[in-house]
Amino acid sequence: MAKDYCTQVIDDPARIDRAAWDALVDADSDANPFLRHEFLAALTGSGAAAGPSGWHPRFLLLTHGDELVAAAPLYAKDHSYGEYVFDWSWAEAYQRCGLSYYPKWLVAVPFTPVPGTRLLARDAHARSALAAALLAQARASGLSSLHVLLAPPCDIDALADQGMLVRDGVQFHWRNAGYSRFDEFLAQLAQPKRKKIRAERRRVAEAGVALERRVGREIGEADWRFFFRCYLATYRAHFSSPYLNLEFFLRIGESMPEHLMLVLAKRDGRPVASALGVFDGQRAQPRLYGRYWGAVEHIDCLHFECCYYQMIEFAIERKLAWFEGGAQGAHKLARGLDPVATRSAHWLAHPAMSEAVARFLERERAGVAASIDELNEHRAFKEPLDSPWRGDGT
Repeated sequence: MAKDYCTQVIDDPARIDRAAWDALVDADSDANPFLRHEFLAALTGSGAAAGPSGWHPRFLLLTHGDELVAAAPLYAKDHSYGEYVFDWSWAEAYQRCGLSYYPKWLVAVPFTPVPGTRLLARDAHARSALAAALLAQARASGLSSLHVLLAPPCDIDALADQGMLVRDGVQFHWRNAGYSRFDEFLAQLAQPKRKKIRAERRRVAEAGVALERRVGREIGEADWRFFFRCYLATYRAHFSSPYLNLEFFLRIGESMPEHLMLVLAKRDGRPVASALGVFDGQRAQPRLYGRYWGAVEHIDCLHFECCYYQMIEFAIERKLAWFEGGAQGAHKLARGLDPVATRSAHWLAHPAMSEAVARFLERERAGVAASIDELNEHRAFKEPLDSPWRGDGT
């Protein structure tokens, strides 16, 4: 690492200069709104990603003089919840061998399986220095491992150069081919898929549901409170505990409204469901990310309407380049989303465990590639992709 960089570890993003952090985000074409200071500070300030929840912020900063030149959202983790790149089997292997897997190091956006920059950097040299600093921090700490999740190629290359293992995964994203309206998108689908989507939307309309989308300051406190009620209902339906709290949503509603869109579904004037989208319309490849959804009563096909079709319509209206519909879910294929490859980087301190994981990742990589090939054969569109699509706008 270059000697003219100074390394700092900060345990609260509120102590980091917001303008300096967001300047790195704004300058990075692979960054997204979840990397913004406002979002990360809301996670910590609300307690959702703070010590008591098992997320211990240790943000790593590189400065040159008084200038912030690189940074990473680094956490010490007591568990593997809220990550969506699953390493539970690795933790179990450590336990069987009498080794401690937790705490571990993680570079990611908590509870947010969105691909994007993890090594914010002014230039390639600073990115390489940041990757080296992360490994140095991990080695010196005595913790079991370091994991950098869902990173773009430039980050993965810098981390692989430091000897980290690379893991492939798959998500489902929708790409805007310059559609002017939703029906134009539908016209590109195979007839059975087109018929299915129209039938699902018709079922929602016949149930007497009216849909509306609110953006930015149009989303009031009452909307956030209803949305949070829906968010809780989703977790209860899966017998799980929610990661986020109402304070977090109120914080981002106040601090970054220009990036937020809320779908509200109403029947007989009463709100019955909602879904949250996060978007960034200022990039060369502007994007929409579908995040959370919930309903206070069951209405057939309403999930698909709120989480996919309303989001796609919004992306078309705003000329957003693509829509990411959340982690996992091959059912998204039938609704016009395509499989795309994701990548993460991993370092394990124990040599034998690192070798075992390396062998596992080699087998898994082949399986992921075969899975993507198979999924592409069943995509909803009439025509195949002209070329492989990574999901980063290329």
